[in-house]
Amino acid sequence: MTPVVTTDALDLHRHRVAPATDATRPPLLLLHGTGGDEHDLIELGHAVAPGAALLSVRGNVREGDAPRFFRRLAEGVLDQDDVRRRAADLAAFVAAARERYGLAAPTALGFSNGANMAAALLALHPGTLAGAVLLRPMVPLDPWPTTVPRPVDAARPGTPVLIVSGTDDPLMRPGEAERLAVLLRQDGAAVAHHTVRAGHGLTGDDVAIATAWLARRPFVS
Repeated sequence: MTPVVTTDALDLHRHRVAPATDATRPPLLLLHGTGGDEHDLIELGHAVAPGAALLSVRGNVREGDAPRFFRRLAEGVLDQDDVRRRAADLAAFVAAARERYGLAAPTALGFSNGANMAAALLALHPGTLAGAVLLRPMVPLDPWPTTVPRPVDAARPGTPVLIVSGTDDPLMRPGEAERLAVLLRQDGAAVAHHTVRAGHGLTGDDVAIATAWLARRPFVS
């Protein structure tokens, strides 16, 4: 599905941009968890990819006072129509932001709700992301799309994806991260899945794994 890019697409999301200081690093698209904002993952982005340009986005859905990237009907029950609509909005925003700020296709760094949105982008809008680091994700789409048109220049078989799940995460169903890895591999992604001794919150192990994985990713302009 090709996102609709308009002149006001940048207004779809409040965002923050940190310019690159290392031109060899691909840019990161930072997608926070529930209750975060566009400032939330800046420090993490600098830690895992020193010198990379950062495009950090605030979700424009509210759950009480907590920003999110899409609605949910209950804990672990996602509004499927809203996931698809918000993914299209974010894909259009990324296209507009790339043009405005002169960015290459970004690698997403998403936590929890932000990781779920990044996974939805990979499935619904191939070519928007050059790769993704998914920290504590779940499967965001049910059913998983199987007939999404994939332009030849955007299909990119082997899109690199890192999933990091926690052994004691109370918010994840057993096998959820493994199921997501299988679905992404079926779409042609090159998925690495790591499990850390942690709950839903991030740890130093998450930072170390993401840093090492991103350091091995080549820059694609």
